[in-house]
Amino acid sequence: MFEFLINPKKAERRPWEMIIIGFFYAALAVFVCDFLFMNNPVFEKHISILIVCFTVFFSIPFVFYLIKFEENKGTKIKSERRLFKEHGKALLSLIFLFLGYVLAFSILYVTMPPDYTQINFKIQAETYCQINSFDIDGCVNNAFSSLGAKSDLLSGEAINRAVAFKDGMSRVAMILTNNFYVFLFTLLFSFLFGAGAIFILAWNGSVIATAIGIYGNGLLHGVPSGFLRYMVHGLPEISAYFVVALAGGIISTAIIKHEFGGGKFLKILQDALDLIIVGLLILIISAFMEVFLTPILI
Repeated sequence: MFEFLINPKKAERRPWEMIIIGFFYAALAVFVCDFLFMNNPVFEKHISILIVCFTVFFSIPFVFYLIKFEENKGTKIKSERRLFKEHGKALLSLIFLFLGYVLAFSILYVTMPPDYTQINFKIQAETYCQINSFDIDGCVNNAFSSLGAKSDLLSGEAINRAVAFKDGMSRVAMILTNNFYVFLFTLLFSFLFGAGAIFILAWNGSVIATAIGIYGNGLLHGVPSGFLRYMVHGLPEISAYFVVALAGGIISTAIIKHEFGGGKFLKILQDALDLIIVGLLILIISAFMEVFLTPILI
């Protein structure tokens, strides 16, 4: 059913609609997991990761057909400039899909009962605290116990401490090292499983949404400021992952179709390599934005 909600051609004509689709997929994943697994003594401990998995299940049909659609473009379009323009349409669709994830998860984080929020976003909060705080257990406890209340930790103390931990170029190098690993995993997942890279992207969306909820003190009116803070550098960073996911998926689809002969496969490889290089450049720019631009704006 889900693959018929919206197709790649329609998504590229009206990419903003993917926000609605992404929001629907993410929200549906939360409600389905809570309905199926809440109060189950075994699965309840893992609902936060199951939510990401169900979001991926709902999204894979669309992403698979989108990648297949882009691979066909690579064999038919000769002009590099026009090909990049066409890939840009697909990239925009994926970005809006991701934004839908983030909006749904962040709104649910701050509007659901605290007990549900703690179960639904437990691993995401631990991941956020591992990055931004030396006291991980204390950070997690404060994140959930202070939902809807003012907290020094949630108002940005942990973020400021993390920024002060390493400044300038050393901070950029640390961020790039972490992001480069995600970049490689995204390429590998998309190559091995076609649309499999959507798992990494859905996971990042849930972590960013949790960070937005924590930054906004678990309050609904704090979501816009948190969204702005993390999207300033987050959108370019996620765009880099989507670009490399397209590259890996294009190669994967070409191999599945046994397009090894002649210049057709070489053309696809060249197209994918160009996308990988562009993705790396965007990733580097986003790291500098995170260190030097975001703290100024927010």
